[in-house]
Amino acid sequence: MTQVAPAVDVRGADKTYPNGTHALQPVDLRIEEGEFVTLLGPSGCGKSTLLKMIAGLLEGDAGEILLWGEPTGIGAQLPKKLAFVFQAPTLMPWADVQTNVRLPLDLDGRPRRDSDARVMDALALVGLERFARALPNALSGGMQMRVSIARALVTEPQLLLMDEPFGALDEITRHKLDGELLDLWQKKGLTVVFVTHSIHEAVFLSTRVVMMAARPGRIVDELRIGEPYPRSPDFMVSTDFSRHAKHLQDSLRSASMATAVR
Repeated sequence: MTQVAPAVDVRGADKTYPNGTHALQPVDLRIEEGEFVTLLGPSGCGKSTLLKMIAGLLEGDAGEILLWGEPTGIGAQLPKKLAFVFQAPTLMPWADVQTNVRLPLDLDGRPRRDSDARVMDALALVGLERFARALPNALSGGMQMRVSIARALVTEPQLLLMDEPFGALDEITRHKLDGELLDLWQKKGLTVVFVTHSIHEAVFLSTRVVMMAARPGRIVDELRIGEPYPRSPDFMVSTDFSRHAKHLQDSLRSASMATAVR
């Protein structure tokens, strides 16, 4: 039987910045198709560095990263598509929502008649089809982030990389978007790699949480969240949720102490 390549295969990835900061010591991480994996850890532990290296936005100094069995990197020819959602929406303020979402298709030279239909499908996925002609400054922070997610989804990716996308939002909006993200993940059959500082968000979203510590960045713990989906708000007040959160709280404390003494 032919073995299926994982969606993400990080093999000994190492990164030192020009200022001498050893952002990652050799890291190994395998993420299977359909997983929702969250990278958690104290500031400076290399979560965003690792995510950008997976995306091919940042080159490592050693090791390799394979996506679906093929090397990643700028200009790489991958068998499937990935998309990256940054912490800030990074929308063009002068352009309406539809134009912002269509940007990746325009850059790819897609015919307008085809791309407009794809844009409206993506906006429908995030519940913003009625706001296609609105400017970003007319939208709330949560709606702007939905636009950013729609822009990522318009290319129909199989791998979605998200760098603290909801970190600047209020708790109510954040919980709402977390639930919507899980719906999208299941509906589209995505593989998601998600960066957060929130233990509660990590437990609620993930099939697996990867804990990192810093100086240098490294993986120090992993926790599988074997709870069924869909996960409602009631899950967040359950005994199982508390048990997982306690494990990650203790693990994060240890990771933070490791950072302080190095």
